[in-house]
Amino acid sequence: MDKIFKGFEFDVIIVGGGHAGCEAALAAARLGARTLLTSLNLENIATMPCNPAIGGPAKSNLVREIDAMGGEMGLAADATYVQMKMLNRSKGPAVRALRAQSDKKEYMKYMRNVLENQENLSLKQCTVVDLMVKDDKIYGVIDELGYKYRADTVILTTGTSLSGKIFIGLQSFPSGRLGEMPAIGLSAALEREGITVKKLKTGTPARVDARTIDFSKTTIQPGDDELNFFSFEPDRPVKKQMPCYLTRTTKETHGIILANLDRSPLYGGLIQGVGPRYCPSIEDKVVRFADKESHHIFIEPEGRDTYETYIQGFSTSLPADVQLKMLRSLPGLENVWILKPAYAVEYDYVPAVQLTHSLMTKKIEGLFCAGQINGTSGYEEAAAQGLIAGINAVRMLERKSLITLSRSSSYIGTLIDDLVTKDIEEPYRMLTSRSEYRLILRQDNADARLTPLGYRIGLVNKERWTRFKDKQRIIKQEIKRLEKTRVRPDEEINNSLAEYSEQIKMNYSLAELIKRPGLNYEAITRIDETARNAGFSRDIREQVEVEIKYSGYIERQNAQISQADKLEKMKIPADIDYQSMNQLSQESRDRLSKIRPVTLAQAARIGGVNPADISLLMVILESKRRQQEFVKK
Repeated sequence: MDKIFKGFEFDVIIVGGGHAGCEAALAAARLGARTLLTSLNLENIATMPCNPAIGGPAKSNLVREIDAMGGEMGLAADATYVQMKMLNRSKGPAVRALRAQSDKKEYMKYMRNVLENQENLSLKQCTVVDLMVKDDKIYGVIDELGYKYRADTVILTTGTSLSGKIFIGLQSFPSGRLGEMPAIGLSAALEREGITVKKLKTGTPARVDARTIDFSKTTIQPGDDELNFFSFEPDRPVKKQMPCYLTRTTKETHGIILANLDRSPLYGGLIQGVGPRYCPSIEDKVVRFADKESHHIFIEPEGRDTYETYIQGFSTSLPADVQLKMLRSLPGLENVWILKPAYAVEYDYVPAVQLTHSLMTKKIEGLFCAGQINGTSGYEEAAAQGLIAGINAVRMLERKSLITLSRSSSYIGTLIDDLVTKDIEEPYRMLTSRSEYRLILRQDNADARLTPLGYRIGLVNKERWTRFKDKQRIIKQEIKRLEKTRVRPDEEINNSLAEYSEQIKMNYSLAELIKRPGLNYEAITRIDETARNAGFSRDIREQVEVEIKYSGYIERQNAQISQADKLEKMKIPADIDYQSMNQLSQESRDRLSKIRPVTLAQAARIGGVNPADISLLMVILESKRRQQEFVKK
């Protein structure tokens, strides 16, 4: 019996209800597509299986970019925070990062409510076990009961559920997250269609009872007095904040870990998947950094109405009895009670070199992948990919060109470019150091970079577009005014500047004063009545200050971008035969044949392709272009 019923036909189907799935579903539905979001458990939509937090270095840039394009994560984080903190505040604007400690249950509730009230969107609890593919095109999925759901585009956002297996000590059992069933069957379906599937590993710390912690032995970590938010939308909610706390590992902790490495599935060889380099387990930290006597451990609340508490930095796969000893060796946790043990999870993923920059698979038309299935870690990385996949799934249906963000436009573009060109074989985490244009890609100017695109696509409404244009007009006008307004050295001005340990002895423009290391826009309000009475919002003042103070560096990066754009414009024919190019090294030919870059710039970023071969490839392409032009004549 062909189990297809009326109402089982959609335009876009999203498999998985995590952060990637939520953004993909909302983007597709808001663009007018009939959308279905499937989840193993609808009660766990948008859950935070690891740390209950959004943002942090580079990740806050992703969240701001998602918001600028009309995504939901920034709004959800603003609505459900228990603490807001600007990290790296004393450093330059390129590395400043907003981080929200979130109320885990409230975040899930918020996102579920948004999904349920979104027009064109249906939810379904089921396990997708197979794909319907014909002539290398997707046309639907099949669930565990044999029911078929038709759609011309499908987005896989399976997280760690794909053939997931949990390890606690030497014990293991099938599960994508503790307390949930894994997704079985889909890996085999992908492999049947010629898509390579590999394994990765990640982990999460124990959750403990806050009532069993002696916080007097820890260091309090409060939120900011002056709040910042992720969304560029106005009137974000001001909430009472909750503190986090800091403790440290001890010699006793390290001794317990080293004495029990034989009971670790990671060191015992039971786990084959590669773990995250930038978020290692505590046993990995102790072994790899044997010279360090202690490591920071943060104690973070999971919500306002629960005593469940997250022990950040204490991820482990050691047995539960060892975990308890380890935790009770930490100052303040001598009598702690574990609510949920830490665990490691090994899961299947699809190496993203099999995708295009649109996040569509190269082998199956209409099949997209987003989130941890692409080898990434982190809610923010997943949500960013989900947004792009959701947009492109609809654009494909509408026969429009698929959007691809450049490295110079966004961290989202950098993330996706890294994934599809570098054949990453460990969980990928977004870092500011991954971008060569990080002074351009700041969190404060994400709206200036991406809101115009969000508006053109159709995810940013007219009201928000009008506010955006007004803001950008004010910023430009104020910068011009500060550049033109000059002040003379007099006693009143120097008295005002003395507070900042500055003095002037000749005429300066206000912009020139802002460029001084000790001065900022706030200082200018002391000596300029117009600035003092303008009543600009903090984000406008911040962008004005950054654009002026770092104008020389920004101009230099813009020049670098212009130079790089020349390589981006050099297209590589889709049918080019790299193996016939004997001038190139065999490694370069193999890598180029596998990844098949679209432009010369993408080819240059592929690991294993050396600069000399890029120069040769440029000559070969130019020669082919001239031959084609000659034939046309």
